[in-house]
Amino acid sequence: MNREQYSSDPRYAKVLEQMDLLKITDVSTTRQSKNGTIVWKLPVKHPHGGQLIKVASFKSGYVRNQNCCYSNYQLNKCKPNTEYYKDYKWNEECTEQIFTGKYRKYTGVQRILIPIEIDRLEYLIAFCLKNYYITYANHVANGDFVTKWRHEWDLKQVKKAESEWLVPKHKYDELVGRYGDLSIAHEDEVLKNKQKEKEFNGVRDVSITIDGMKYKVM
Repeated sequence: MNREQYSSDPRYAKVLEQMDLLKITDVSTTRQSKNGTIVWKLPVKHPHGGQLIKVASFKSGYVRNQNCCYSNYQLNKCKPNTEYYKDYKWNEECTEQIFTGKYRKYTGVQRILIPIEIDRLEYLIAFCLKNYYITYANHVANGDFVTKWRHEWDLKQVKKAESEWLVPKHKYDELVGRYGDLSIAHEDEVLKNKQKEKEFNGVRDVSITIDGMKYKVM
Protein backbone atom coordinates (compact mmCIF):
# COMPACT_ATOMS: atom_id res chain seq x y z
CA MET A 1 0.00 0.00 0.00
CA ASN A 2 1.32 3.44 -0.98
CA ARG A 3 0.69 5.52 2.13
CA GLU A 4 1.18 8.82 0.34
CA GLN A 5 -1.22 7.85 -2.42
CA TYR A 6 -4.05 7.23 0.02
CA SER A 7 -3.37 10.05 2.47
CA SER A 8 -5.70 12.44 0.61
CA ASP A 9 -8.68 10.05 0.79
CA PRO A 10 -10.37 10.22 4.23
CA ARG A 11 -11.51 6.57 4.18
CA TYR A 12 -8.07 5.26 3.28
CA ALA A 13 -6.49 7.63 5.79
CA LYS A 14 -8.77 6.17 8.47
CA VAL A 15 -7.72 2.63 7.51
CA LEU A 16 -4.05 3.61 7.75
CA GLU A 17 -4.64 5.14 11.17
CA GLN A 18 -6.30 1.94 12.37
CA MET A 19 -3.48 -0.15 10.91
CA ASP A 20 -0.93 1.88 12.88
CA LEU A 21 -2.94 1.53 16.09
CA LEU A 22 -3.27 -2.22 15.62
CA LYS A 23 0.37 -2.52 14.43
CA ILE A 24 -0.69 -4.11 11.15
CA THR A 25 2.04 -4.16 8.51
CA ASP A 26 1.49 -4.06 4.76
CA VAL A 27 3.70 -6.81 3.30
CA SER A 28 2.41 -6.76 -0.28
CA THR A 29 5.01 -7.51 -2.93
CA THR A 30 5.42 -5.31 -6.01
CA ARG A 31 3.74 -7.93 -8.15
CA GLN A 32 0.80 -8.26 -5.76
CA SER A 33 0.33 -4.49 -5.70
CA LYS A 34 0.21 -4.40 -9.51
CA ASN A 35 -2.44 -7.14 -9.46
CA GLY A 36 -4.59 -5.19 -7.00
CA THR A 37 -3.74 -7.46 -4.06
CA ILE A 38 -3.00 -6.09 -0.60
CA VAL A 39 -1.50 -8.38 2.06
CA TRP A 40 -1.41 -7.47 5.75
CA LYS A 41 0.60 -9.09 8.54
CA LEU A 42 -0.86 -8.93 12.05
CA PRO A 43 1.14 -8.96 15.32
CA VAL A 44 -0.93 -11.98 16.36
CA LYS A 45 0.19 -15.60 16.15
CA HIS A 46 -2.15 -18.34 15.11
CA PRO A 47 -2.43 -21.12 17.73
CA HIS A 48 -1.65 -23.77 15.10
CA GLY A 49 1.84 -23.30 13.74
CA GLY A 50 2.72 -20.16 15.64
CA GLN A 51 3.06 -17.99 12.53
CA LEU A 52 1.98 -14.37 12.47
CA ILE A 53 -1.42 -14.18 10.82
CA LYS A 54 -1.65 -12.73 7.31
CA VAL A 55 -4.81 -11.58 5.55
CA ALA A 56 -5.29 -10.28 2.03
CA SER A 57 -7.64 -8.25 -0.16
CA PHE A 58 -8.04 -9.33 -3.78
CA LYS A 59 -9.25 -7.39 -6.82
CA SER A 60 -11.69 -10.25 -7.48
CA GLY A 61 -13.71 -9.15 -4.43
CA TYR A 62 -12.47 -11.80 -2.03
CA VAL A 63 -10.72 -11.35 1.29
CA ARG A 64 -8.75 -14.30 2.58
CA ASN A 65 -6.70 -15.63 5.44
CA GLN A 66 -3.28 -16.36 3.98
CA ASN A 67 -1.48 -18.77 6.29
CA CYS A 68 -3.58 -20.34 9.04
CA CYS A 69 -4.33 -23.69 7.44
CA TYR A 70 -3.20 -25.92 4.59
CA SER A 71 -4.93 -23.68 2.04
CA ASN A 72 -6.00 -20.05 2.14
CA TYR A 73 -9.66 -19.65 3.03
CA GLN A 74 -12.17 -16.92 2.33
CA LEU A 75 -13.29 -14.44 4.99
CA ASN A 76 -16.23 -13.03 3.01
CA LYS A 77 -19.67 -13.34 4.54
CA CYS A 78 -22.01 -15.99 3.13
CA LYS A 79 -25.55 -15.96 1.82
CA PRO A 80 -27.94 -18.84 1.00
CA ASN A 81 -27.61 -20.13 -2.54
CA THR A 82 -29.81 -22.59 -4.42
CA GLU A 83 -28.72 -24.33 -7.62
CA TYR A 84 -30.38 -26.87 -9.89
CA TYR A 85 -28.61 -29.68 -11.73
CA LYS A 86 -29.91 -31.92 -14.49
CA ASP A 87 -30.83 -35.44 -13.42
CA TYR A 88 -29.44 -38.28 -15.50
CA LYS A 89 -29.93 -42.04 -15.63
CA TRP A 90 -28.20 -44.85 -17.50
CA ASN A 91 -29.82 -46.24 -20.63
CA GLU A 92 -30.77 -49.90 -20.83
CA GLU A 93 -27.42 -50.87 -22.27
CA CYS A 94 -25.65 -48.85 -19.55
CA THR A 95 -23.52 -47.23 -22.21
CA GLU A 96 -24.49 -43.62 -21.64
CA GLN A 97 -26.46 -41.38 -19.32
CA ILE A 98 -29.72 -39.83 -20.48
CA PHE A 99 -31.32 -36.65 -19.16
CA THR A 100 -34.53 -37.57 -17.31
CA GLY A 101 -36.17 -34.18 -17.78
CA LYS A 102 -35.92 -33.54 -14.04
CA TYR A 103 -33.59 -31.38 -11.99
CA ARG A 104 -31.91 -31.96 -8.66
CA LYS A 105 -32.00 -29.11 -6.15
CA TYR A 106 -28.92 -28.19 -4.13
CA THR A 107 -29.06 -25.60 -1.37
CA GLY A 108 -25.79 -24.27 -0.01
CA VAL A 109 -24.05 -20.98 0.65
CA GLN A 110 -22.29 -18.47 -1.55
CA ARG A 111 -19.61 -15.96 -0.61
CA ILE A 112 -20.61 -12.30 -0.85
CA LEU A 113 -18.00 -10.49 -2.92
CA ILE A 114 -16.78 -7.01 -1.98
CA PRO A 115 -15.99 -5.32 -5.32
CA ILE A 116 -14.63 -1.99 -3.98
CA GLU A 117 -11.13 -2.07 -2.46
CA ILE A 118 -11.68 0.40 0.38
CA ASP A 119 -14.78 -1.58 1.40
CA ARG A 120 -12.65 -4.73 1.53
CA LEU A 121 -9.99 -3.03 3.68
CA GLU A 122 -12.56 -1.66 6.11
CA TYR A 123 -14.13 -5.11 6.29
CA LEU A 124 -10.72 -6.69 7.00
CA ILE A 125 -10.03 -4.23 9.82
CA ALA A 126 -13.34 -5.05 11.49
CA PHE A 127 -12.92 -8.81 10.91
CA CYS A 128 -9.38 -8.92 12.30
CA LEU A 129 -10.29 -6.85 15.34
CA LYS A 130 -13.21 -9.13 16.25
CA ASN A 131 -11.85 -12.55 15.29
CA TYR A 132 -8.11 -12.21 15.98
CA TYR A 133 -7.39 -9.35 18.38
CA ILE A 134 -10.32 -10.01 20.69
CA THR A 135 -10.56 -13.80 20.31
CA TYR A 136 -6.77 -14.20 20.65
CA ALA A 137 -6.46 -11.44 23.27
CA ASN A 138 -3.91 -13.40 25.30
CA HIS A 139 -1.84 -14.18 22.23
CA VAL A 140 -0.87 -10.63 21.29
CA ALA A 141 2.58 -9.12 21.77
CA ASN A 142 4.48 -12.39 22.21
CA GLY A 143 1.92 -13.88 24.59
CA ASP A 144 1.21 -17.61 24.59
CA PHE A 145 -2.20 -18.47 23.24
CA VAL A 146 -4.27 -20.70 25.51
CA THR A 147 -7.47 -22.31 24.26
CA LYS A 148 -10.62 -22.02 26.36
CA TRP A 149 -10.75 -25.73 27.13
CA ARG A 150 -7.12 -25.74 28.32
CA HIS A 151 -7.72 -22.66 30.44
CA GLU A 152 -10.73 -24.26 32.15
CA TRP A 153 -8.93 -27.60 32.58
CA ASP A 154 -5.88 -25.99 34.20
CA LEU A 155 -8.00 -23.98 36.61
CA LYS A 156 -9.85 -27.16 37.55
CA GLN A 157 -6.51 -28.88 38.22
CA VAL A 158 -5.37 -26.04 40.49
CA LYS A 159 -8.63 -26.21 42.45
CA LYS A 160 -8.27 -29.97 42.75
CA ALA A 161 -4.67 -29.64 43.89
CA GLU A 162 -5.66 -27.04 46.49
CA SER A 163 -8.36 -29.35 47.86
CA GLU A 164 -5.75 -32.12 48.17
CA TRP A 165 -3.26 -29.78 49.90
CA LEU A 166 -0.82 -29.95 47.00
CA VAL A 167 -0.87 -26.15 46.75
CA PRO A 168 -0.97 -23.94 49.87
CA LYS A 169 -4.06 -21.74 50.14
CA HIS A 170 -2.09 -18.50 49.85
CA LYS A 171 -0.36 -19.80 46.70
CA TYR A 172 -3.68 -20.76 45.12
CA ASP A 173 -5.14 -17.31 45.85
CA GLU A 174 -2.02 -15.73 44.39
CA LEU A 175 -2.35 -17.70 41.14
CA VAL A 176 -6.04 -16.95 40.70
CA GLY A 177 -5.48 -13.28 41.49
CA ARG A 178 -2.59 -13.09 39.06
CA TYR A 179 -4.26 -14.72 36.05
CA GLY A 180 -7.95 -13.98 36.59
CA ASP A 181 -10.21 -15.17 33.77
CA LEU A 182 -7.92 -14.16 30.89
CA SER A 183 -5.07 -16.62 31.37
CA ILE A 184 -4.31 -19.79 33.30
CA ALA A 185 -2.73 -20.98 36.48
CA HIS A 186 -0.10 -23.13 34.81
CA GLU A 187 0.11 -26.82 35.51
CA ASP A 188 3.81 -26.60 36.22
CA GLU A 189 3.03 -24.52 39.31
CA VAL A 190 1.19 -27.54 40.67
CA LEU A 191 3.93 -29.97 39.67
CA LYS A 192 6.60 -27.87 41.34
CA ASN A 193 4.65 -27.77 44.58
CA LYS A 194 4.32 -31.54 44.55
CA GLN A 195 8.07 -31.72 45.05
CA LYS A 196 8.01 -29.34 47.99
CA GLU A 197 7.00 -30.02 51.53
CA LYS A 198 3.26 -30.69 51.55
CA GLU A 199 1.96 -28.33 54.15
CA PHE A 200 -1.33 -26.49 54.48
CA ASN A 201 -2.31 -24.22 57.40
CA GLY A 202 0.16 -25.88 59.72
CA VAL A 203 -0.98 -29.44 58.99
CA ARG A 204 1.79 -31.71 57.70
CA ASP A 205 1.01 -34.46 55.19
CA VAL A 206 3.02 -37.58 56.12
CA SER A 207 2.74 -41.04 54.59
CA ILE A 208 4.36 -44.37 55.45
CA THR A 209 4.57 -47.69 53.61
CA ILE A 210 3.84 -50.99 55.42
CA ASP A 211 3.94 -54.33 53.61
CA GLY A 212 3.74 -52.56 50.27
CA MET A 213 0.70 -50.49 51.24
CA LYS A 214 0.93 -46.70 51.51
CA TYR A 215 -0.90 -45.04 54.43
CA LYS A 216 -1.48 -41.33 55.04
CA VAL A 217 -0.80 -40.16 58.61
CA MET A 218 -2.91 -37.20 59.75
